[in-house]
Amino acid sequence: MPYAPVNGLSLYYEEHGSGGVPLLLVPGGHLTIDLNYDDVLPALSSRRRVVAVEQQGHGRTADVDRTPTLPNLADDLVGLLDHLGLERVDVLGFSLGGLAAMDAAIRYPDRFERFVFGSGHVRPDGYHPEIFDPSRWATSTRMPTAEDFAAMQREHERLAPPGDAGLDAFMAKLQPTIQGFTGWSDEELARVRARTLIMIADHDFVAVEHAALELELIPDARLAVIPNATHNGLLHRADVVLPILEDFLAR
Repeated sequence: MPYAPVNGLSLYYEEHGSGGVPLLLVPGGHLTIDLNYDDVLPALSSRRRVVAVEQQGHGRTADVDRTPTLPNLADDLVGLLDHLGLERVDVLGFSLGGLAAMDAAIRYPDRFERFVFGSGHVRPDGYHPEIFDPSRWATSTRMPTAEDFAAMQREHERLAPPGDAGLDAFMAKLQPTIQGFTGWSDEELARVRARTLIMIADHDFVAVEHAALELELIPDARLAVIPNATHNGLLHRADVVLPILEDFLAR
């Protein structure tokens, strides 16, 4: 299994397919490559080289004694590109992976050609209020289901390296990054040079109104709202999502 020595991590990645501009896939928080992308990866890799990564403390990438801030996670993505000798790529980042990719696209704008920003927000108030209200999680239809959480737990136990402290421990470690998210200024978002597709579900964590704001703030952006989908289910609506992705990524 391939690992890249990046910023003190042994960063796990996979490569699929060949040809075209490489596409970097970055899963969301507590998700693995398979959990996030299994329904779209075969089709995406049939037309291009795909590099899929598991970030610090996720899947087969061990946690290290380092705070998983967005700048740290973004630097890891660019470090992986450097390790692979890739100057410019397309990127699809989902949720936390999208936030890391956004931070990289702002600070390293020349490294990305096209950017799918999946279920990501750019301001702390971009989520529906219930997402940050634990008293509403049990009844919220936007939150991951019990089976979603069970799948995360199973995959973490199956894939995490020896000595891992467990999914709950890393969730706790990641909370300051999630709860302390401050977003990016208008000026920072204006630095994104990649052609950008903002993609959210119609029943997402992210409010549709916030996605519309992103459309205005990111210079070369377009917006897709996927019907009959939740946050965790977004990239599993392959019948709807794949034609949109292929159209956006086509040269």
